[in-house]
Amino acid sequence: MPQQVSMGAMMTCSFGMAPSSLVVLPKNKVLAEGPPAANIMDHIPMVNIMPFGMCQSPANPAVAAATAAALGVLTPMPCVPATSAPWMPGAPTVLIANMPALDNVSKCLCNWGGVISFTNAGTTKTMVP
Repeated sequence: MPQQVSMGAMMTCSFGMAPSSLVVLPKNKVLAEGPPAANIMDHIPMVNIMPFGMCQSPANPAVAAATAAALGVLTPMPCVPATSAPWMPGAPTVLIANMPALDNVSKCLCNWGGVISFTNAGTTKTMVP
C-alpha cells in the first residue's frame, strides 16, 4: 500500500541533476507523523516544489538557448520547476482539505518534459489506500 507524503519528502526529476524536498504549508491542517500532510494540489513551483539543481531538458528554453550558444553541445541550466498540473493520481479515497491525499507513487509532470517522483515519502507508518 502506498505511503502518505508529508513535508520534507524527497523527490527527483527525470531531467534534474539533484534531489529536492517537498514543502507542504500547514494550510491543509492535517499532520502525518508530525509534519504537515500533502494533497495533490501541493504542486506549486517555488512554493511546494523547489529546484532540482541543473536542468538537462532540451525543451526548457534556457537549456535550448545555452545549447544553441554552445554550438549544439547540451548545456544544463539552473532548474526552475514549471509544474502547472497537480500530482496524479493521488489517493482519491482519502481526502485532505477536500482534495485527494498525495501518496508516494504519484507523479507530477514539468512543462519541460520532466517527470517528478518520490524517493522518500517523509512518513514511514502512514499508509493510504
